[in-house]
Amino acid sequence: MAYNPHRLLAAFLRKGTVPHAILFTGIEGAGKRTAALNFAMSCNCENTGGTEGRGQDDRPLPLTPCRTCRSCRKILSGNHPDVSMIEPSGPLIRIAQIREICHTLGMKPYQARMRAIIIADAHTMNPEAGNALLKLLEEPPDRTLLILTAVQTSDLLPTIVSRCQHIRFHPAPQDHLRMLLTGEKPGFSEKPGFHGLSEKEAEIIAGLANGSYSKAISMSRTDRIRRRQWLMTELESLFLSKQRGDPHSAGRVLAFAEKLSKNKEILPELLELANTWVRDLMICKYDAEKIINRDVSDKIQNISRKMTAADLLSKTEAIQSAQKKLRANANVRLTMEALALQLAW
Repeated sequence: MAYNPHRLLAAFLRKGTVPHAILFTGIEGAGKRTAALNFAMSCNCENTGGTEGRGQDDRPLPLTPCRTCRSCRKILSGNHPDVSMIEPSGPLIRIAQIREICHTLGMKPYQARMRAIIIADAHTMNPEAGNALLKLLEEPPDRTLLILTAVQTSDLLPTIVSRCQHIRFHPAPQDHLRMLLTGEKPGFSEKPGFHGLSEKEAEIIAGLANGSYSKAISMSRTDRIRRRQWLMTELESLFLSKQRGDPHSAGRVLAFAEKLSKNKEILPELLELANTWVRDLMICKYDAEKIINRDVSDKIQNISRKMTAADLLSKTEAIQSAQKKLRANANVRLTMEALALQLAW
């Protein structure tokens, strides 16, 4: 049977061995937060009729939360006094946030059978916060569940990892995402503002999402496919302008940089699309079956043949450097002009 994190969580409930601390790791959008909230709901669900699970106190629990009882509704709305999610304050989770958790856990739950604290993006804890959390993990209070989410275990203190039950969330298979996007499988259809996509649209977005549920649902609500088409056309023109001896190439470069700069709110998305496009041009030289933008594979192969691997590598590095500079709040216009020049030469 394939590894399934949800079956592991159900097994904890079935056996009555719910840990005090669990660590979920996996790429952004792999479903870690959703699983954490669902598990917290199962541990506190009031609808226990015909259930097979047991909590830390050996009382019956459902393997799957009902999502309709008072406790489940409060958790879903973020209003349960005993279930909370801690997120980074700015770029970091700070010691004051962990101290607040310690203070909260020093008291008995108000309503819940098991108090649950979800620390999202635990890898952003600063050293002081990490050490404060470690003390809590060494002596966890009764009727307490701590769930940490992170990208990978190496981003956390080894002593924190060793005190948690580790569960790995793998990227979602592309075909699974496609079926969710078309509505063939339930899941996304329950999301506000979601409308099922056509097979072609779903296949494109499922490939671009790179196994991330959150990216897939976000892309389905935007003009992602139209933006991708525009970007591919612009990049092709830039990449091949030098070979064509285009006398207007300098003007094209500056115009492209200006268009990127004027779309600050979607600039991270555009740069990620550009990175994926160049990655496909490189991968195509070695294994065309592994490209992401499969619907335009002929175009990718045609452009790839006209470019060297070294040239594509330098363009990848240029895009990633621009992404890093923007995260550090560099000047957007200057960064985009420098990037456009590097992509064109």
